[in-house]
Formats: sequence, structure tokens, C-alpha cells
Amino acid sequence: MKQINDYRHRKILVLGLAKSGVSAASLLHKLGAFVTVNDKKPFSENVEAQRLLEQGIKVICGEHPIELLDEGFELVVKNPGIPYNNPIVKKAEELHIPIITEVELAYQISEAPFIAITGTNGKTTTTTLIYEMLKAAEKKVLIAGNIGTVASDVAQTATDDQTIVLELSSFQLMGIDTFNPKVAILTNIYDAHLDYHGTRKEYVKAKGNITKNQAKKEYFIVNYDQAEVMEIAHKSKAMLIPFSTKEELHNGVYVKDNAIFFNDEKIIQIEKIALPGKHNLENILCAIAAAKLFNISNNAINTVLHTFRGVKHRLQFIEEINGRKFYNDSKATNILATTKALQSFTQPVVLLAGGLDRGNEFTQLIPYLNNVKALITFGQTAEKLEEIGRMAGIKAISRVDNVEEAVPKAYALSNEGDVILLSPACASWDQYKTFEIRGDIFIKAVHKLK
Repeated sequence: MKQINDYRHRKILVLGLAKSGVSAASLLHKLGAFVTVNDKKPFSENVEAQRLLEQGIKVICGEHPIELLDEGFELVVKNPGIPYNNPIVKKAEELHIPIITEVELAYQISEAPFIAITGTNGKTTTTTLIYEMLKAAEKKVLIAGNIGTVASDVAQTATDDQTIVLELSSFQLMGIDTFNPKVAILTNIYDAHLDYHGTRKEYVKAKGNITKNQAKKEYFIVNYDQAEVMEIAHKSKAMLIPFSTKEELHNGVYVKDNAIFFNDEKIIQIEKIALPGKHNLENILCAIAAAKLFNISNNAINTVLHTFRGVKHRLQFIEEINGRKFYNDSKATNILATTKALQSFTQPVVLLAGGLDRGNEFTQLIPYLNNVKALITFGQTAEKLEEIGRMAGIKAISRVDNVEEAVPKAYALSNEGDVILLSPACASWDQYKTFEIRGDIFIKAVHKLK
């Protein structure tokens, strides 16, 4: 960890806790800052705040009082989940107080370089694939970020002979200043989180931040098949490494004759890849590009691709019960992710879907519901999804209270040879704190059924 003096004796407000806020507050305290933590959860229920207080950090809980900014803070480190239209955040902007997220701190103290991955879909799978490929080649590699491990925690122990593979959300990327990865990856861009960003333009701008500080010595791996991504790429100063599932790219990664090539070198036949789903091909191309930039052998790449079957909650195969295959795709928190999952199967599907209502009408799902024989809905969007199901001609449509109830109902509507798929097309926050919790409940219900 770099021993920087940038924050010594500076007054800093950490806004919002959760994992990243706790890490940021502790780190800044170590770096000599005068830290105040402000979290909405009441102190009596806030274990994290209580522990920070024991470290000697000032803690204010229960609300976000705007008057707090009268204390003369020089910096705000904001939890990514707190939107910029929050009154205290808006006031900080009016006062021209810099606002960053915890990943910026991680970059500033890290001795290790970063491979940073963002995009609407495929981030977690791509991040995990890269990590596994580097590990298979016996490289010293760490994994962090939106995938579950806080970046600044990992960065504190990282050394200059290691590499940090970092998954980043648009929320996190809105709060960077100097962050500059050795390799940046933009998997794709589709409509998502518009309730947070306000407009697609702002969402795209946030994603583009991943390359804003890169120079010629860094690399930017980009989706050649998306014009919007290539617009960002052409503004980047980094060395571009494009990938495509449609075009032959002699200076990038592409598909030809049912095989994957990097700079015209054949890497692997597609039929030898264990990871299911056409949508995962883009993720694999990204991972191969990153691995080759780190001189990873084809043998190590192939070893991973022959065995890797996906990450938890992302089209994760759970088990087969009486000829029914159960898949957990709880991370499908938007419509596009669910369409990708549905395209992965030719068998009849019993679809479990529903969750937070963000104003979507779900009509984009209709062309992908041909194989869906039954639909089980839950959550705020249940009624909307049922209407879409009827429009698609699905005969068996049922509503339940939650995911746990959906599993036995789905089984009752299924036959041998069917796929039972949890792919909600919605965020989980109406009923579950995270999509991970929603997925874990699904898994437990499947095991209980067995």
C-alpha cells in the first residue's frame, strides 16, 4: 500500500456505509484524515457505525442532515448507491466539494495495476474469467469491486507484482478523479439504471469514465459491434483492442469458422467452451483479449474455458430433479439480461420473473418467450409481466408472493425435460436487499424441493 499524505489532517465526510463506506472510512482514518461518517440507518441498529466509533471515527446516524456540510469538509466519499439527487449530495455539489467513490481511493493507494471491467451486462462473468485465466497461468492476481470484495480493502494488501481485476458499476465510475487502469474493458451498453442516471446520455457518460484517464501506454478493450461503445473508444487515448462476434478483426478478437481468434491466432474452438449461452461469447472474447495482453498462454486460457461454467447467480446451473434442470439467473436485473438467458435454451422453459418496478413495460421480452410454457410472477412487476405473458400466448401464468413460493409452483407446472429458470428481469429491492439474497433463497428452495 502506498503511504500517501494527500488526506492527512483533511476533513472528510464518508456518506453512506455498507461495505465500501466502512472500508473508505477506516482507510482514510489510517491515512490521517479527520473522518466523519454519516449513514441513514439508526445508530442502535448500525453495527458498522458502532465499530467505526470504537476506532475513534466520528459517526452521525439516522438521517443525512444538510447542516452537516457547514463543518467545512474538503471531500465527500459517497456510497455508490446514494444518487446524486440526494439533498446532501446536491448541496455538496453546490458548495464545490469534490465527491468521489471508494474505488478512487483504492487506485490512489494501490501498488498493483488494475484490469477494470464495466458494461451493462457481462461484467461479473468477464471479471471472473480474467481472474481465473491469470490464476491458471500462475500470475499473482486479486479480484475486487462490484463483484463483492471492496476494492480499497484489496488495494491495501496488494503489491506491485500483483494485478487487481476489478468489476465497476456506472455508479462507482461517476465518482472517479485520477483512476486509470492498465487495461479497461467496456463489454456493452444497453438501457439500465436510468432511474439513477436520469438519461441514457448520462449513463453512457458514466460508463465512458473508465477510459477517461488512460494514455497510449494503456489498453481499452471495446465492443466493435456497438456504435455507442465505439464512439467512446474513438475519444480514448488508449490503445484500442476491439472484439466482435460478427466481424473479422485482424487487430483484435473475433469469431471465424466456429473458433475464436486473437490477432489472427486461433485460440479455441467454440464447441470446446463449457460456459453456456450465446451472450457469454462476448464475455469470453473480452477475457481472452485481457489475458493475451498479459501474455497468458493459450493452454491456460483453454484450461479455464474447458471447465468454467459460470458465476453464482448468473445463469448458474443448480441441479436436475426428476428431469427438470434448475437455473439461477438472479443477477438478471434488467430486461436485456433475461432475454439473453432465454436465448440460451431450446427446451421448454418455466420462467420465474418479477421484482422492483422501475417503470418498464417489458414488451421487449415478448419475442423471446416462444419457449416459455409457464410464467410464475412475483413482486411489484407481477401484473405487468402477466400481461406480457398473455400477449405472448403463454397459457399457464401464476402469481406467488415470493421466490420461495415460486419454486414448488414452477415444478408443479413442469415436465421432464423442462428448464426451470429464475431470471427476474428486475432488481430485487422491492422484496430482497440484494439479488444475491434472492438467488440464495431460490437455491435453498430448489434443495428443499429435492
